[in-house]
Amino acid sequence: MQETPTTQDGADDLRNALSADFRRVRAFSERLCEPLVTEDYGLQTVVEASPPKWHLAHVSWFYETFLLRPFLAGYRVFHPRFEYLFNSYYEQTGAGFWPRAERGLLSRPTVAEVYDYRHHVDAAMLRLLAECNASDWPRVAMRLQIGLNHEQQHQELLVTDIKRHFAYNPLRPAYIQDLPQSPIADPVPLGWRAFEGGVVSLGLETSGPHEAFGYDNERPRHRAFLEPFALADRPVTNGEYLEFIGDGGYENPALWLSDGWAEVQARGWRCPLYWEQVDGAWQLMTLSGMRPLNPAEPLCHLSYYEAEAFATWAGKRLPTEAEWEHAAEEADITGNFVDDGWLHPRPAPEGEGLKQLFGDVWEWTGSAYLPYPGYRAPAGALGEYNGKFMSNQMVLRGGSCATSLDHIRPTYRNFFYPVERWQFKGFRLAETLR
Repeated sequence: MQETPTTQDGADDLRNALSADFRRVRAFSERLCEPLVTEDYGLQTVVEASPPKWHLAHVSWFYETFLLRPFLAGYRVFHPRFEYLFNSYYEQTGAGFWPRAERGLLSRPTVAEVYDYRHHVDAAMLRLLAECNASDWPRVAMRLQIGLNHEQQHQELLVTDIKRHFAYNPLRPAYIQDLPQSPIADPVPLGWRAFEGGVVSLGLETSGPHEAFGYDNERPRHRAFLEPFALADRPVTNGEYLEFIGDGGYENPALWLSDGWAEVQARGWRCPLYWEQVDGAWQLMTLSGMRPLNPAEPLCHLSYYEAEAFATWAGKRLPTEAEWEHAAEEADITGNFVDDGWLHPRPAPEGEGLKQLFGDVWEWTGSAYLPYPGYRAPAGALGEYNGKFMSNQMVLRGGSCATSLDHIRPTYRNFFYPVERWQFKGFRLAETLR
């Protein structure tokens, strides 16, 4: 969120800015939960989607574990067992963690107690920010920036997990009844943007006086060679995916990777997640309840396997993450984010150039989630944040309608298992130029 300071005045400015960011980010998590009723907070309908109250507590656990315990003298933990209940996957903290699949089985602590926990941590964090000495401040500032970005990740998960839980309910309840929606329309025509390729630089700078915040998996900056390529100027739409379905896309094994075809058969997939046919017409579940399918909107909630099968059907491919980042490097970070309040993808606008690189839907790439050349995970428990997941997952880029605008950047690497669908995931097509 902030750049590394080079002077004492810069350090003071950073301290003030991070204090303001802390208040803002913490308040937004609670604002996202305002539409919920008490019964909603403990829902866990599938393993990958956690209960809202767990998210609220876990992000507080993060500050308590990595900032308050090491740096605030005399800090009193809110509850000694919360270290175990609200740890997600950090092995090196030594406390262990409650199984992910069983987070929804805990009626206690109550929702009220979780909010008390948050407010206890908030008060202590503000004290730490006011009292932190100069020798500790560089480490505190670094960890706080990670903590704020970590909470923003969980804000996105709050939105997507609530949608997953509500879609499980046959009543198809609305999280927010009157969210805005786009008029039903046909997609804007698909165009292409060509790139020359060659040797390009990717990732964030590893060090420097004005080093921007980024996760360790975005570093070090390195070179890559790209063949000439072209990217579609917008993501694939619902209307285009309907053509794939109508052409027997889910019945044709020739279009699918072996693992993808096995998942289609085992899970009975015949359309993206949240799509339903009602009286012969396609509808989809949204955070405002059920809506008619809009052909112009970017396609979302589908697995890597489905994206790859569509690309094969269309005679194209998915972009690599290097191609995507190179194309996005000079683009303005504008788009439909959680800040805009739509909580749903919007149709691409008319006009020239690449559209919707940021916001609306995360874009599957054809790249496995692997370390960059020269990468080393940081020492200690915080080194578990990204590095240990560099296996069997695929990279997504660009953010979604559930991502905060100030959380995303061209180098940001999201990653999920290829079978997962509950996030706002879509894709755009690519091709190699000869």
